[in-house]
Amino acid sequence: MESIFVGSGVALVTPFCKDGSINVEMLEELVEYHCANQTDGIIVCGTTGESATLSKEERLLCIKRVVEFAKGKVPIIAGTGTNCTRTTVQLSKEAENCGVDGVLIVTPYYNKPTQEGLIAHYENVAKNIKIPMIIYNVGNRTGCNIEPETISLLARENENIVGVKEASGSISQVAKIVELTKGKIDVYAGNDNQIVPVLSLGGKGVISVLANIAPREVHKICNDFFIGNIKESCALQLKALPLIRQLSCEVNPIPIKKALSFMGKDVGSLRMPLLDLGEEKGKTLARIMCEYGIKLSQKVKYG
Repeated sequence: MESIFVGSGVALVTPFCKDGSINVEMLEELVEYHCANQTDGIIVCGTTGESATLSKEERLLCIKRVVEFAKGKVPIIAGTGTNCTRTTVQLSKEAENCGVDGVLIVTPYYNKPTQEGLIAHYENVAKNIKIPMIIYNVGNRTGCNIEPETISLLARENENIVGVKEASGSISQVAKIVELTKGKIDVYAGNDNQIVPVLSLGGKGVISVLANIAPREVHKICNDFFIGNIKESCALQLKALPLIRQLSCEVNPIPIKKALSFMGKDVGSLRMPLLDLGEEKGKTLARIMCEYGIKLSQKVKYG
């Protein structure tokens, strides 16, 4: 199968109204913003989209609407992973019916399956859908790491398992995945501070939090690398590091939602148990955003 996307995929936030419901109007605005600003793929209902606190109905609403709003301009990947194989299969099939280009399946969280259990989980999902699948490895959230050997086996035995979002933070693990899979699976950086290192090992792009507020810049990091302008790509990666660090000052998506609000995008609050970013960290975030070159729509006293 061809790559679902190459370059900068945004891990889209889920906007909420004041009453806590999905803000469909703002969701449309965000999709249009990314279609107009060189984002190469949109990932809806992932970690950044607060999928853990969305009901099944809310997930499918977001997925369906994002597909409609994108109008085929960019690929849409739906986060349909849960810690229950049966539920993941059901959500993935319904997302496929909504017209998504692929699904992103996180390793099952909390129940901590063995590598054999992970193989059974992913193969069960793969055989029930026809669209491509990206494995999402983020052990610090799920308590479960999918080993490179497991990824290699899954890619070899299942033609619609075509990618992995590698958010383990280990470049050694990325290298081993690329070594073992021999090009049979697309590797995407799962951390914004490792875009260039992952691309240097043959990665196809990034699934990015930063791209929510700097879509053109993240696209350019990738594109410059692909066209051989490695020095500029590295310089752009390094320039973004202070902002990337501040976007991790609290657990994602707390800081990125605050950053979007500073830009005048009314994405609403977070769902509990996540709480709003504190005042001092917010001031620091605003200052670093300005230093990076992002225009704020409201006056913020910098920390």
